[in-house]
Amino acid sequence: MKGIDRYWFITSTTYGQWLPGDSRGSVSRENVADASHRKVQNEFGVPYSEPMPELNEASRKLLKADPVYLTLPHAERLLTQFQETCEVRNWLFVGTAIMANHIHVIVGVPGDPDPDGLLRDIKAYGSRALNRTFGKPESERWWTKGGSKRKLPNQTALLNAVQYLRDQEFPLLIWINPIVETWA
Repeated sequence: MKGIDRYWFITSTTYGQWLPGDSRGSVSRENVADASHRKVQNEFGVPYSEPMPELNEASRKLLKADPVYLTLPHAERLLTQFQETCEVRNWLFVGTAIMANHIHVIVGVPGDPDPDGLLRDIKAYGSRALNRTFGKPESERWWTKGGSKRKLPNQTALLNAVQYLRDQEFPLLIWINPIVETWA
């Protein structure tokens, strides 16, 4: 797409969901055997951390409130906000899948901005819209800290990510930009 240099697959869980040590595995940083650095698992093809029940229980005890679950009205408000954020930032909003406990967003961006900024803007403007419409959740936070930012290196990866959105189980809402249909 003209003016778009890079595509990103952004994921965030809602507050209190999929904590470190989760039985499903989790994305985290792990100490490497030589302790010289930490291995980041938030990369394509790198497996989740193994379940760690003690870590999961410790994480659960640190929660300030019950986990946050999104509803269909939340998802509809988020969709509108994601569209507005992308328009203001001159990003191409490729699509989103919004589930009760997490979101996936695919955006195309000009240049090569820091993906931390992409995730931050998606979550911050989403939170602001949710707060204005529904009030703050008891936890004071809609999202867990951080999130996944995966670069989509080519068109095959981009189309696979779009298919992944379509294949989500139990979505509240899935939206795919109609322009995607012209890409195949």
